[in-house]
Amino acid sequence: MGIEIERKWLPRGNAYQKLIRAEDVTRIEQGYLSTDPVIRVRKDGDLYYLTYKGKGLLEREEYNLPLTKEAYDSLIKKCEGRVIRKDRAKVPLSGGLTLEIDVFLDDLAPLVMFEVEFPDRRTAEEFSPLHYFGEEVTGEARYTNAYLSSTGIDVSEIL
Repeated sequence: MGIEIERKWLPRGNAYQKLIRAEDVTRIEQGYLSTDPVIRVRKDGDLYYLTYKGKGLLEREEYNLPLTKEAYDSLIKKCEGRVIRKDRAKVPLSGGLTLEIDVFLDDLAPLVMFEVEFPDRRTAEEFSPLHYFGEEVTGEARYTNAYLSSTGIDVSEIL
């Protein structure tokens, strides 16, 4: 249980690819039982979760409950819309922060998104994106995974 504070960006070019080491990549699969409120099931490597997210884009409540593989396998079949598959690389940043690079697969490719989670709102507001960060999309609901699961994205918008 807690508050999630995160900002999101699209990459500028493909220089970010040099940051990704194969051993730092995890395959994520997730589906949405509901998008309002957000209730998601996720497989992250060998870990399984049920997540509730409150309203908001920069800052919102988030609750994660562990699931068994069997519970996940049952719930993923009940999800609305597409099941999102993506590869996530975690790259350490200064100040104890972590850049998560999400490379979307299947019909959401070639979408790539950066996310940085912050310990508090002040740190989030003071964070200066690095040179390979492009357009910030934190405030745009169409870049939330819940929206992508139900609607997708027009690839021409991101190329």
